Amino acid sequence: MILDDFLKALRQLSDPRFLRVLVTGLALTIALLVGLYWVLSMAIGWLIPDTLSLPWIGESGGIDAALSWAAIPVMLLASVFLMVPVASAFTGIFLDQIADAVEDRHYPTLPPARRLGLAEGLVDALKFLGVVLAVNLVALLAYLLFAPIAPLLFWGINGILLGREYAQLVALRRLDASGAAKFRKRHRGQIFVAGVLMAVPLTIPVVNLLVPILGAATFTHLYHRLSQAPRRSA
Repeated sequence: MILDDFLKALRQLSDPRFLRVLVTGLALTIALLVGLYWVLSMAIGWLIPDTLSLPWIGESGGIDAALSWAAIPVMLLASVFLMVPVASAFTGIFLDQIADAVEDRHYPTLPPARRLGLAEGLVDALKFLGVVLAVNLVALLAYLLFAPIAPLLFWGINGILLGREYAQLVALRRLDASGAAKFRKRHRGQIFVAGVLMAVPLTIPVVNLLVPILGAATFTHLYHRLSQAPRRSA
């Protein structure tokens, strides 16, 4: 059933509202990565001289340029970790647009949802961003100590985090805070599995850019399937 929720979200990627959010998200993410690469390149240029005198080799030039080029694959690798907080932040900002598009197509008889609002979504996104960064920084030690199973740890930890965030934000469109919390507790198993399903593609560069949209859409389907929300007659 969770896979069906995901496939429904995947089939709606061509929706103009999905594409609008995707283009905006891509632009913001690329700007973030380019900015980080620029900062890293500037730091390399400031810390590493143009030429170095190496033992048995002598003067070697272009070290800083070589390191700047080497920073590109480093940034691609870093994007795996950066996309977790980016996905959580984008979800809070763009959730209503994606959820509205899903509900208009698949649940047209539902009454209007409560609007989270940009400010509320942004505040929630910033709070969750702090949690995600803190947890993953602590988990970084576990990733290093248990390198062979690091991907499994990453998927499990961030599956819990993303599942909670997506489920909470989607449920709050139809329920109050108490109702949303009860919904999460009642369906924590499926929410975790769906969260892991979102965490796995986060480890694939470029593909991870789709996660904020697919996550919001998948959890919208999951919420309506699990809650069997009453629908207003057309």
